[in-house]
Amino acid sequence: MQASATSTRATVYFDGELHQALRLKAATSGLSISDLVNRAVSAALAEDADDVQAHRDRALEPVVDFADLVVSLKASGKI
Repeated sequence: MQASATSTRATVYFDGELHQALRLKAATSGLSISDLVNRAVSAALAEDADDVQAHRDRALEPVVDFADLVVSLKASGKI
């Protein structure tokens, strides 16, 4: 991936062994280190977005106190 007009340069410091693995992966995959890092960051942010949406979807669910739940389970013979 070539740097585009919307690309921003950043300095990132990697552990030496991680950098070596990243360089090898880039070489064997035909992708640049920038491509690999951009894909990894995008995947991590997409996962965060999924988590945020799940949290929002559950925002209206009733709050259950853990202690009350345990007592209720014990009283019903489930534990």
